[in-house]
Formats: sequence, structure tokens, C-alpha cells
Amino acid sequence: MTRVEVEYCVPCGMLNRAQDVAGAVLQQFGEEIDEVSLVTGDNGVFVVRADGETVFDKTEDEFDVDAIVRSVRPYVGASA
Repeated sequence: MTRVEVEYCVPCGMLNRAQDVAGAVLQQFGEEIDEVSLVTGDNGVFVVRADGETVFDKTEDEFDVDAIVRSVRPYVGASA
């Protein structure tokens, strides 16, 4: 099953955004995923990975919780 990781910048105060993404992923996919984890970082990082693949990086994409959840969808239920 799918593992989602949200790496966020602690000094930048991005915890709320990370929690928003984690909550939206859990609400959308519930028991279809194994894990949603929050990973602390610094230097402005905000990256979302699904099964190790980057699906969102704030340096390349505009922050949109719904778009991030949609980017996770292809990994849900995919076999490893």
C-alpha cells in the first residue's frame, strides 16, 4: 500500500500546511494508504512524496492542497 511523506521547513513555520496536506490525504484515501508521515526539515523545504516519488515540491509547484491530493491518487492502490 501507499506511503505518503510530507517534508516541511520547521523554521519557516510550515507545520500548519503540512498538517493540512496530511489531513486531506487521510480524509480522501483513508484505509487505502498505509502511512502519512510528517518529516521535519529546514532551508524552506516543502516536498510531498508518495512511495518515494516526489509529487509536489514548492520550488516547482504552487501550493494547492487539492492538487497535491490529486497528485497522490495515482499511487493509491498501485502495486510496488
